[in-house]
Amino acid sequence: MTNNLAAANTIRQWPKDERPRERLLQHGATVLSDAELLAIFLRVGVSGKSAVDLARELLHHFEGCLSRLVEASLDELTSVRGVGISKAAQLKATFELSRRALEQNIKQGDTLGSPEKVCDWLKLRLATQKQETFLALWLNTQNRLIESEELARGSLRESHVYPREIVKSALENNAAAVIFAHNHPSGSTQASDADRELTRELQSALSLIDVKLLDHFIVAANSKPLSFAQCGWL
Repeated sequence: MTNNLAAANTIRQWPKDERPRERLLQHGATVLSDAELLAIFLRVGVSGKSAVDLARELLHHFEGCLSRLVEASLDELTSVRGVGISKAAQLKATFELSRRALEQNIKQGDTLGSPEKVCDWLKLRLATQKQETFLALWLNTQNRLIESEELARGSLRESHVYPREIVKSALENNAAAVIFAHNHPSGSTQASDADRELTRELQSALSLIDVKLLDHFIVAANSKPLSFAQCGWL
């Protein structure tokens, strides 16, 4: 018997009502912990560790932060013993499908009617980026997503986010409204003076072409996105 099979047998020997897959089939995915969900994906562990143990180790490697795990590179994933290139590639594909599913969901409905979904998608897209990334979510007259567009990378002071280019993009997308978002790699969602000044400049420029700035989110890992609209800054 191989080491992998020996590790898998550890879970098979558990009582049925404690096995992750059986619990999912009986009660649904929402009742499972992060480690249990990952264990179902991993299927087998390594010598001396069950799939659940390996899943816990994988989560621990990324400090328990699912968004960091989602954005991890192939090299970062395979640095965890027991996660080979095949599993790492499957994880990356699964995470990307989840992100696209969320974006598709947003496109099919009223964006303002599902702010939680918007925030979830923004966190998946931005939370663990190592550079500041500035996005625009262009919306139509029904507040449905036309397109999400990455406009710049780097700090906002250095990333060349020019009102002229923003206006050009709004016209190209035939947008009626927009939601901006950018991340803070520092982990803080506190808005800087530069963040607020740029937002005012963009709002003023877009008003000239009747495009409404609905919100500007600042996203960071392990924090709820900050909303300029909720703060009364728009």
